[in-house]
Amino acid sequence: MEAHNYPLKSSSYEHPARRREQEGLHLLFDISKLLSESETMETSLKLILDRIATCLGAIRGMITILNRNKGEIATAEAWGLDGSQKLKGRYGLGEGITGKVIETGNPVTIKRIADEPRFLNRTGARKNAETRDISFVCVPIHTGAEVIGAIGIDLPYTETGLDHELCILTIVAASISQIVRIRQLKYEEMENLKAENLRLQKLLRKELETHYDRPKYVVGNSKIMRLLYQQMEQVSGTTATVLLLGESGVGKERIANAIHYASPRVNKPFVKLNCAAIPENLIESALFGHERGSFTGAINQHKGYFEQAHCGTIFLDEIGEMPPAAQIKFLRVLQEREFERIGGAQTIKVDIRVIAATNRDLTKLIREGKFREDLYYRLSVFPLVVPPLRERKTDVMLLADHFVEKFSAGHNKKIHNISPGAINLMTSYSWPGNVRELENCIERAVILSTDGTIHSYHLPPSLQKKQAGHSEGRQTLKEVLERVEKELIEEELRWTRGNITRAAGNLGISGRVMALRVSRYGLKTREPDGSEGNAGNNAGV
Repeated sequence: MEAHNYPLKSSSYEHPARRREQEGLHLLFDISKLLSESETMETSLKLILDRIATCLGAIRGMITILNRNKGEIATAEAWGLDGSQKLKGRYGLGEGITGKVIETGNPVTIKRIADEPRFLNRTGARKNAETRDISFVCVPIHTGAEVIGAIGIDLPYTETGLDHELCILTIVAASISQIVRIRQLKYEEMENLKAENLRLQKLLRKELETHYDRPKYVVGNSKIMRLLYQQMEQVSGTTATVLLLGESGVGKERIANAIHYASPRVNKPFVKLNCAAIPENLIESALFGHERGSFTGAINQHKGYFEQAHCGTIFLDEIGEMPPAAQIKFLRVLQEREFERIGGAQTIKVDIRVIAATNRDLTKLIREGKFREDLYYRLSVFPLVVPPLRERKTDVMLLADHFVEKFSAGHNKKIHNISPGAINLMTSYSWPGNVRELENCIERAVILSTDGTIHSYHLPPSLQKKQAGHSEGRQTLKEVLERVEKELIEEELRWTRGNITRAAGNLGISGRVMALRVSRYGLKTREPDGSEGNAGNNAGV
């Protein structure tokens, strides 16, 4: 909608106060028209800020709304701020100037914000050097006696007062109070739904995992994982030896953790050893210990991992890498629960529960003479197969959300959602590196994200190549740019409900360029009458 141009009375000189009064009347008339003609609340508030900025010469402005359940104030619409700055515009009730205005219901005018210590600059939009040349006006938005939000604008510093701007904003606030109330109710409802959804997810996860959430969650809701949980529950309360089988990166160590911490040995030692990480000439000493002077460098007596795990659990990862000499002694530990330290004559008895894991085919190693068959049968009392991620595709997004939450906290970033393009990439990828690969991908994406969203272009090239259908070779620059452009436009149209004009404005491009891109990618837009259409037809392309 274009601003109306109203003819002014012809005069060689017009008093500034009279001119400002007429401009204010034009602004209020425009706002009344916007409220009656705009299709959505979002459109109305955005265009109203545009009109205010044009009329009053504002540098930037925000409409903030109070969430009464949380006592939190969030930016509903902004002008002159980018997406990340808008997301940062959050305040507690009574916090900063905006929070104080909403808490007290009293407007505030600040002639120079550099002189006001309560001014937080939470959005980060104002540079320190710039603040000496900026004034600020903030007025509350009321419905009856209740304050539901506020309008705040930055203005170029002036020696004159701010009474005119204060008056205009007060009238605007009264005009839009009902639409802001509707937005407030919608915002609170969405927050309540998110909180309830999170509560139900945690409840469901707890029910599915029973007590397997100590010390770390085993995330997954697929049918094959639920079967694994049942088997874990059956074996956890026993002392049976468990052999975990599965590809690298599927989470075998987490399964071992869950079994130990759900067992009667929960308060006893849980000792972990990766057999592939210890040199062959040191692994016997590591496992069984040694006496002082038993070999060069043995200056003190050393208790091995089996002895350290007494009354608890020992987890031996990469068991297929254990050297043959150590396998013979380990077999005796499994059979008799006894051993001698290297260089020692005393037989040491231990009460241990053994959990072993491997990504190797042990039967193949037996045929090759690299693994003892009798040891294999002793280990394989209760084998558990941990499925690869490609066989539990329904768990991909559960795991992705879990890792987003983990790394957002770890890297002190606020990631609010994953874009549809990124979801498509993750759910169509085969994940040869399994959960570990997904975890690394999400951490990378969290670090790269600058707008609170994980987009497809934040994911590694291996996923991008899969999306583009390239079995070999790399994508061209043109292919990468077109895919990123399509995703950004598609997501903006989704947020604006197909409104091409608003989407173009948010992306900083003209309506015609937007229409050309929409036509090229075959995206859906909304016609003025509310029906779906193709913007290319409207733009004459």
